[in-house]
Amino acid sequence: MNPDLERLHPYPFEKLKLLFKDLPASDKSPIALSIGEPKHPSPDFVQQVLRDNSALLSRYPTTAGIPELSDAIASWLKRRFHLNSVDAASQVLPVNGTREALFAFTQAVIDRQRQPLVLMPNPFYQIYEGATLLAGGEPMYLPCTDDTGMQPDFDAVSEDTWIRTQLLFICTPGNPTGATLTKAQLKALIQLADKYDFVIASDECYSEIYRDKPPAGLLQACAELGRDDYRRCVVFHSLSKRSNLPGLRSGFVAGDSEILKGFLRYRTYHGCAMPIHHQLASIAAWNDETHVEKNRALYREKFDAVLDILGGPLKVSAPAAGFYLWPKTPISDEEFAQRLQAEQNVTVLPGRYLSRTVNGKNPGKNRVRMALVAPLEECVEGAKRIKALLDTL
Repeated sequence: MNPDLERLHPYPFEKLKLLFKDLPASDKSPIALSIGEPKHPSPDFVQQVLRDNSALLSRYPTTAGIPELSDAIASWLKRRFHLNSVDAASQVLPVNGTREALFAFTQAVIDRQRQPLVLMPNPFYQIYEGATLLAGGEPMYLPCTDDTGMQPDFDAVSEDTWIRTQLLFICTPGNPTGATLTKAQLKALIQLADKYDFVIASDECYSEIYRDKPPAGLLQACAELGRDDYRRCVVFHSLSKRSNLPGLRSGFVAGDSEILKGFLRYRTYHGCAMPIHHQLASIAAWNDETHVEKNRALYREKFDAVLDILGGPLKVSAPAAGFYLWPKTPISDEEFAQRLQAEQNVTVLPGRYLSRTVNGKNPGKNRVRMALVAPLEECVEGAKRIKALLDTL
């Protein structure tokens, strides 16, 4: 077996299962705020495309996908991020959801012979870390705290670190913080990538769930720098959150054509082509914004309702984007999650399970992640039960 498998940490939900192992059963109905799986209905018109094209299951798909899908993605990128140019044939690659793409991308770009360093936010999406370890890289965790605006303080990274860096993961909007990077910050990172010759992988999967202002994207920052080649820059987007289609397993990678050329070669061997009827359904989703606007409004309504209940007793505020709350807990995050589960049958994720302890500090400690993915009524009921627990502390 690959010895690097032993370096992988248990996934957060494995830790959560162990935390709850011996808890008594509750007589209340369960409310899950722990998993970031969208629960809003999938668009009917996308489902119809799947039904209409199910006969295409008899055909092998290609890894690069059908040109019509890449065209639809390129057009969406230009509309959404005000880009002048996106070459659909060379700067776009459809993928089976960004989880597998983030993992595979890391294997393709890391040169394990050069003691690779991979930088990532802390807390983070655990795929960044696992992909790094299995690619033979060394993860370096950049803390995201109140003092740093819930995104890494890149100015605190030493020159020696930048010199060793091969890949920088950024997540904007962040999971679990909901914090976004500005165009100025993104431009500064691009200039660092040019200076020290590393790749930026920008996970932007939550970019379409925002309260007020659309978050900036890495390719948008490139374009404003006059960089339509998107050199050293790659973005990851998905239909899972934007369109409530997590089961479709559809997303894309876009950016530097030279990097994507190598990544396509890797994926051809990897065997991960998207089914053709999924590609056609994806075209329909990327070409429509009405369902996205309605989806965004539903999340705004839930955040407003939940924060009206929890805003006083809990240290919590609305994120800039995404569908998570990231509040501080008055007691240990693990104890808070245990008591909430045992006494109210509401499941949340302890923040320390999403982050790593560095120099004795864990930025997720005494925080929990709450995913407002359930219907409004269920989120409101969950907030009331959380307040009931808070009233006893």
